[in-house]
Amino acid sequence: MQNIDLSFRNGKFRIMQIADTQESAKVAVDTIRFISAALEREKPDLVVFTGDQIKGYSASFQGEKGKENVRKVLKELVAPLEQKGIPFAVTFGNHDSDSAMSNSEQFEIYKESPMFVYADPVSDDDKGTYCLEIKNEHGEVKRLVYLFDSHTKSDDGSYGAVQSYQLEWYRSVRDSFEAPLPSIAFQHIPTPEYFDVIRQVKRFSKDSVRAYGNHKNEWYVLDKHNCGLRDFMGETPAAPFVNTGEIDAFLEKKEVEGLFVGHDHNNSFVADYKGIKLGYTQGCGFNVYGPGYNRGFRILDLNENGGFETKTVTFGELFEKNDVTNKAKFWLYSYAPTSVSGVVTAVKEAAIVALGVGAAALVLKKLKKK
Repeated sequence: MQNIDLSFRNGKFRIMQIADTQESAKVAVDTIRFISAALEREKPDLVVFTGDQIKGYSASFQGEKGKENVRKVLKELVAPLEQKGIPFAVTFGNHDSDSAMSNSEQFEIYKESPMFVYADPVSDDDKGTYCLEIKNEHGEVKRLVYLFDSHTKSDDGSYGAVQSYQLEWYRSVRDSFEAPLPSIAFQHIPTPEYFDVIRQVKRFSKDSVRAYGNHKNEWYVLDKHNCGLRDFMGETPAAPFVNTGEIDAFLEKKEVEGLFVGHDHNNSFVADYKGIKLGYTQGCGFNVYGPGYNRGFRILDLNENGGFETKTVTFGELFEKNDVTNKAKFWLYSYAPTSVSGVVTAVKEAAIVALGVGAAALVLKKLKKK
């Protein structure tokens, strides 16, 4: 049962997606400033946190002291919403459960907030998967918002994915209504189909980014015919290797109009896949890597009878250039490598280049002696 009623106003309902705050025990001042400013300007009816709210792997989130820090940080992150009286929902990413507190324990902390909106989860072990209803002025359910916990890692070493039990639950919710209702879905990790909406190009092509994992050494760019002018991709999708059929399930009755994810902080785009919008929302946190002044949030304006419009709001739009509290950290995280794979590859290639330069210098030295 849903604990807070969500309703359309004049046929519109606005959602703000917050992806990857990924905060440490000492929350960045700019993360909170940014959230507060965006809430003030955009005035959403609902905020959805799509995972990696915390750097769960940080030493500061381990042990008994770590549990206290998790509680403190989660309270700080939702404080701007409580101050403005804006409901929020939460699902989890691959780093939240790295902490000393499980996702279920963190869920109970969120429940302490009067603005936290949630519904019966798929199971007691998966409280990040549930469905919210949005009603019209007559109390009739008109739209659904699905939140999925996309988990952490897969057995093959890739990132997690929505599982069969969650898809069975989704179908049961979908089919419980007389007719399928227009829906939007949120989760942390992208599906493999995100590779199908970008374009593979030759190595080192202009604006291309390198892929890893099962797409190792492939290079991709956004498809300019299937994205917006302000969209960008700074890293390729860190998607699971195995496709569990989530998008295929959405296509069965085609009532899910869009799936929106985070996870890859330097990506912000929306592309069409067989009639479903696959969307990325860039990271917004200032204690983790991100796209500089393009750190941002996604706004989705749902229409009561179906369809939606979307845009992003960025730090650069809301604040003056250089108006950051810790400039050194800001620039470091703006240019930091996005993955361990990227660092390893860069080091290997630098070593190869260095060996090549050294060998060439040695040959030249010998030639000069001759």
